[in-house]
Amino acid sequence: MRGDLVRKLTLRCLSAGLAVLSFLVLALATAELAGLALAVAGAVAVWVERRVNPRAGLVAEPVLLIAGVLVGYVHRVPEARWNWLALAVTGAALLGLTLAERQLRDAAELEVRAANLGVRSSPLLVADRLGPAVLALLVLLAASAALRLPAWPVLLLTLLVGAAAAVGAAGPLALRRLRPSARQSAVTQALRRHQPEFLLHFSAPPGSEYQVMMWLPYLERIGRPFMVLLREPDFLGPVSAATSAPVVVCPTPRSIDEAIVPSLRVAFYVNHGAKNSHCIRFTHLTHIQLHHGDSDKATSANPVSAIFDRIFVAGQAAIDRYARNGVTIPAEKFAIVGRPQVEAIEVRREPIRDRADKVVLYAPTWTGHNADVDHCSLPVGETLVRRLLDRGVTVILRAHPYTSQNPASARQLARIEQLLAEDRAGSGRPHVFGAEAARKMSLVDCVNASDALVSDVSAVISDYLYSGKPYAVTDRVGEGERFVEGFPLAGSGYVLTSDLSNLDDVLDRLLDTDPLAETRWRTRTRYLGDFPEQRYADGFLDQARRELDGTGAAPTVPSPRPAPVG
Repeated sequence: MRGDLVRKLTLRCLSAGLAVLSFLVLALATAELAGLALAVAGAVAVWVERRVNPRAGLVAEPVLLIAGVLVGYVHRVPEARWNWLALAVTGAALLGLTLAERQLRDAAELEVRAANLGVRSSPLLVADRLGPAVLALLVLLAASAALRLPAWPVLLLTLLVGAAAAVGAAGPLALRRLRPSARQSAVTQALRRHQPEFLLHFSAPPGSEYQVMMWLPYLERIGRPFMVLLREPDFLGPVSAATSAPVVVCPTPRSIDEAIVPSLRVAFYVNHGAKNSHCIRFTHLTHIQLHHGDSDKATSANPVSAIFDRIFVAGQAAIDRYARNGVTIPAEKFAIVGRPQVEAIEVRREPIRDRADKVVLYAPTWTGHNADVDHCSLPVGETLVRRLLDRGVTVILRAHPYTSQNPASARQLARIEQLLAEDRAGSGRPHVFGAEAARKMSLVDCVNASDALVSDVSAVISDYLYSGKPYAVTDRVGEGERFVEGFPLAGSGYVLTSDLSNLDDVLDRLLDTDPLAETRWRTRTRYLGDFPEQRYADGFLDQARRELDGTGAAPTVPSPRPAPVG
């Protein structure tokens, strides 16, 4: 996060500085060639800044650059007064396109766009290319001034660009405003041909696409045509690359009307985002909350869940969690479907003490948006990891994707990664961290490669529970004996106190004696359901198909199986 901010600030200063400097040199000095070179450099800087930060509202810089190049042109070619009319019209046209570009983009971004559907949004495509086109014309005008060439070729090109912008963007956008025809839009027609039976609605802050990615493979395995409905355009690229299903961006509540075609029967959701209400208003659909993880955090018992027609949960523990937090939801709304994402996790019944070279997965959560959900252990993470290294343990460090949003957490994570890098260089132990753990390995890969887990109150623990392997939970809230009451999943693990005063004792039990092995198997059924390991994901797939077929009665809560022996 810090690196990204520094990069954006550097480009901001560079593009603004070059624009001002080139204008001053061209307007006040006699070094026209130097000023024109600075103007070209400024145009390049503006182009790079737009690539790095597409939403940057860059208007003043291009205006200054255009004004400076016009002054430089007059200074370079003072005798060609017959050329001034062409030069004046060129400058006015470039300024007009610069001022219109942001307005066209803002208007185009309110339009529906799609991927994997065979249709494209021409207004947005034109608006995206208008800014770079103006910068290219500016560079061409600067070159003409430097070479003392006439301005009329640049004028003709500028008028052509303006005509293309009018025909490709301004005209269609104005027509849509004057004569709305949502039912006849290209996206609507393509969706009607696709005949999707269900949709996945998604709205979240940047960096949250993992919430969708974890569900896409299972939505595809349902075997029915579907679509993904995004509310923020930033997710279009990564999500559409991860599925062959149509992905539609509907930025406004009104634009959703274009995507809700008659074939749709079910809408799935993976979080409690405020924009979910824009889709829930379609009462003829069955609205189902899937969640993007199962944990004992308060967010997993959000009262907003009550607005959905159905709530898919991994196990009985999720239903009990709502009741424990005072959230009353009719029992018939719940369906226990397991958590299909754990199906690839290897189940291990071998005692951990029999493992020679132990590998521990350390998966700290993030600080959350509010203090009451801050369970992040990174403030004590360095001490924890040092103690693991002292025991000769290999560490896999996988932090929450939102960790970088908190500068303090990012610094703490960096120190731990440096510690692991130094130990790897000295001891040869193959610690895994950074991009290798976050991008090259999935969470399932990290779970399967480890023998034990140290984590905070998060969904990682319930996923890890499926493996049967031991785990420790940090009590960062400092609740002591009340901690397990509020976070029952910690009762099947080894609780680390907030000051780590019991760290050695916890590590002894976690990595050697493991007295809670049988307790974990019973907890596993409560939290993750009791579905056959070979067909674990069928719990979700079968229930989803029942909802689509209109026979979605909740399955009977499975009775626990006895803990496996060995």
